[in-house]
Amino acid sequence: MRKIALITLLSLPLFAGFFPQTVHTSIKSVKENAITLNSKFPVNGMSGIVIHNYGNDLTAITSRITQTSSDGSAALVSADILYHENLPTIKTAVSPKDKVIGGYLYNNVLLLAPDADTYAKITSQHTKKWIHPDLFALYLSVEGEEKPTKENLSHFAKKYQVGLVYIVRKNSAVLLDPISGKIVSQKSMTSLPEKGNFPFYMRFEALDSGWFGSKTEGNYYNTMESL
Repeated sequence: MRKIALITLLSLPLFAGFFPQTVHTSIKSVKENAITLNSKFPVNGMSGIVIHNYGNDLTAITSRITQTSSDGSAALVSADILYHENLPTIKTAVSPKDKVIGGYLYNNVLLLAPDADTYAKITSQHTKKWIHPDLFALYLSVEGEEKPTKENLSHFAKKYQVGLVYIVRKNSAVLLDPISGKIVSQKSMTSLPEKGNFPFYMRFEALDSGWFGSKTEGNYYNTMESL
């Protein structure tokens, strides 16, 4: 009876609920640009890092990949792991037996919400390392960006080690993997404000530099639907 219960437990999905769990696996095979994992990620679009062992206890993150098919097929996303212009780019190719961490930094979450109440409610419901949107607002201001895009979210995520972007939309919430640019989870939401703060909730009313210093207006929900 205990064995049956254990088998049932082990057969459950790798994640239950909204947040996919981090997965530790390895590279099974590599053929040109086609990568196969020994154990698949729980959802397609989930990104991960590849760790190569050089021997003598020396390892390094060499690449980013994303799962493209539920059979464990993956593709190379980028090799710009070290986010610093003065550091060399690692050129080690992905190889069989390289270790893989799927959902790398998925516990670090940036939340884009329509207002302070929604932000507080969500962050109180989940134990995550929440990256405050103030930091993203400052980043956009310095970069001179007008609103969130998949491109600037990807750059921000690499620079500030963000694993997921929790996006509140009109009647739903989605989790965006900023590295792959894919939605990896979604659910319905109710009791949201009719109109959200543009471009998203933050504690700044205005900044002295960039577009935040002007009276730029827009629609929060339309902006979030575009991501």
